[in-house]
Amino acid sequence: MPGAVAAALACPVCTSGLEPRERGLSCDAGHSFDVAREGYAALLTGATPPGSGDTKEMVADRLRFQQAGHYEPLAGALADTLARELTVPAPLVADIGGGTGHYLARVLDALPDAVGLTVDVSKFAARKAARAHERGGAVTADAWRALPLRQDCADALLNVFAPRGADEFHRVLRPGGVLLVVTPAADHLAELRGPLGLLEVDPRKDERLADTLHGRFAPDGTRELRFPLELTRADTATVVGMGPSARHIDPAALHARIAALPEPVAATASVRLHTYRPR
Repeated sequence: MPGAVAAALACPVCTSGLEPRERGLSCDAGHSFDVAREGYAALLTGATPPGSGDTKEMVADRLRFQQAGHYEPLAGALADTLARELTVPAPLVADIGGGTGHYLARVLDALPDAVGLTVDVSKFAARKAARAHERGGAVTADAWRALPLRQDCADALLNVFAPRGADEFHRVLRPGGVLLVVTPAADHLAELRGPLGLLEVDPRKDERLADTLHGRFAPDGTRELRFPLELTRADTATVVGMGPSARHIDPAALHARIAALPEPVAATASVRLHTYRPR
C-alpha cells in the first residue's frame, strides 16, 4: 500500500490515525489490524448482515465483465472528469464501495501523480483491488458505517452503484474536493428487464439521491451516459449478478431465461454521472 494512502487511514475503533507496524497497522491506543498477504488492510469490525459484500465467484464475474471493456465509456467518463476537476498536486482519490478497484485504476491511469484507495466490505473484492494499480491500496470496511479514514483526507470520492453516507463522505472529503456518484437511469438495461424478470429502476432514484446528499453537498452538474452493449449469455448473467435483481430471482429460473435469449444479447447501458461539491 502506498505510504500516502496508509497515512489517510484511521482506526475504526477509536478514529485515531493508523501507522504501519511490523505485522500490520496499529494506532496509539493499541488497536491492531492485519494487512493480508494480498496487500489489503482488514479494517472491517463488528458483524455484517448476511449477504453483505460480493462472494469470490461474484468478484471473479464482475472483474471479467469489467476487463472485457463493457463499461469502458463509464470508466473513461470518471477518469476524464477527475482529470479536469482535480488540480491539486498528488491528490488522493477514494472509491467507496469500489469492489475490484477497476474504476479507481482507470482514474489513476489518467492522473499520474495521484494515489488511490478502494473501500469495500468484501475481502474477495479487496484482494483484487489491492493489486489493481501500483498507486492504489485497499481496505475492507462497511460503507454504511463510519469510514476508516481521517478527516479531510481525500481530494475526490467515487461512488459507483454503491452505498453512500452523506455525513461520512463530507467528513473525509476535504473542502473544495469533488464527489462523483454514478446511478442507473430509468432505462438502464431496459431490454433485459422483461425477458429476465429484473427489478425496475426506482423512478425516484434521483430524488432520493438529492435527499441523501444535498444537506451536505451541492450539485455541480449531471452527465447522462448511454451506450450499447453486445453481450454473450455469460456476460448477461454477470451483469444481472452485479445488480440488485440477483438477490430476487431464482438462479435456475434466471439461467433458463438467459439460455432462451438470442446471442449476442443486445442491451443498453444508461447511467447518470453526478458531480457534487461539499457545502
